Amino acid sequence: MIIDAGLGYWSTIWAWVQPEVAKSTRVCTYDRAGYGWSDPGPLPRNAEQFAKELHTMLHNANIPGPYVLVGHSLGGLTMRVFTGMYPSEVAGVVLIDSMSPRQFEQSSADSLTRSDSQSHPFTIYPALAHIGLVRLLARPLGLVPTLPPEAEKAYLAGMSHPTYFQTYFGDESQALPASEKQAEAVNTFGDLPLIVLTATLNPFPGWQDLQKELLQLSSNSQQLFAESDHSIEFLKPDAAVDAILKMVELVRQSAQE
Repeated sequence: MIIDAGLGYWSTIWAWVQPEVAKSTRVCTYDRAGYGWSDPGPLPRNAEQFAKELHTMLHNANIPGPYVLVGHSLGGLTMRVFTGMYPSEVAGVVLIDSMSPRQFEQSSADSLTRSDSQSHPFTIYPALAHIGLVRLLARPLGLVPTLPPEAEKAYLAGMSHPTYFQTYFGDESQALPASEKQAEAVNTFGDLPLIVLTATLNPFPGWQDLQKELLQLSSNSQQLFAESDHSIEFLKPDAAVDAILKMVELVRQSAQE
């Protein structure tokens, strides 16, 4: 079981989920380059690069496949690309409120607004991080998710570093269009088991339709729902655990047939 986090998140965000899943199967989370305990990586920081780095990491760590892949948000694009690149090494996929390659098919004005919203924090927050204000203000501003105490402490330390903002608002955000195109090129998993876990309270326009479209990736797919906003993994972790364990059960049943 390999789990990848969304844009701006890393392994600590799964602190509610990982221990529960680990009761039933081996589960590995990791930090993409530039987050958590990982050093910055080479550009471009897009889904294809993430998939290659993840594959290399698994090989170097002697973690053999086939894998059940779990991806939240941007991590969903990575796992989609990974499945396309290494299909024989994937046993099943769980997409947790995954980004859709079509979600940014909007007007140029909307694209400009989105670009501006990404660029301003990128220029401001690294400077604040350098002088320690991010660590001081993160909790009062509600920037730290509710996690177990040790994980919350680690998350605060990681997101208070200037590298975090370079990775989040710079490298990964700017590469989103490329990541979306790379994921769109993977248009089928065949009959690979696929679970799409959707946040019913995600306010993104047309989100429910985009999530439903993801089911078309496999002829062996099903959709589950969580009464949650986008970050299911810490807002409704039980829903994430249930979806993941359901996939584990499906894969094990298939192996016995």
